[in-house]
Amino acid sequence: MTAVVRSWASDAVIRTVRRSDLPGLEWEGQYRHFRRIYQDAYERARLGRSVLWIAELPDRGIIGQVFIQLVCDRPELADGRERAYLYAFRVRPEFRSQGLGSRMLQAVEDDLRRREFNRITLNVARDNTRARQLYERYGFQVVAPEPGVWSYPDERGIWQTVEEPAWRMEKWLTRDLSG
Repeated sequence: MTAVVRSWASDAVIRTVRRSDLPGLEWEGQYRHFRRIYQDAYERARLGRSVLWIAELPDRGIIGQVFIQLVCDRPELADGRERAYLYAFRVRPEFRSQGLGSRMLQAVEDDLRRREFNRITLNVARDNTRARQLYERYGFQVVAPEPGVWSYPDERGIWQTVEEPAWRMEKWLTRDLSG
């Protein structure tokens, strides 16, 4: 007799974001300061300029997220035709190192291939070695340093500036020639 072990990972659903998901992206207030970023990203998604993904568990809610910008004002990041930009990728700490991040990256890459993009870029903080290692295992390579300075309006509308030196990483998406 073989025992079947069912893990939370098989119950996690990876799907695109709905408007009703926006409050859940704040993770019980931890990311409330990004509320306007999430709202703006959702509007870009409605216009076809971005794709927002979440991973959720039926009894827990949102446990991961990753956003893809299809076009932006920096064509070396996302040009709307060949290159897309991955950002806001996070997994709740208790669900890390269990394959969810890899599943999410795979879903994103599969979607970009269907859209006929052939490159994906991202910026990773220079001091976030764990994330950089994940991306390298997944085939990303460092292509340039990034100053990592950006600004956003917080939930009160006050502009905040972030200085987080980063590495720009890139991956070529290969096409599945079998289908």
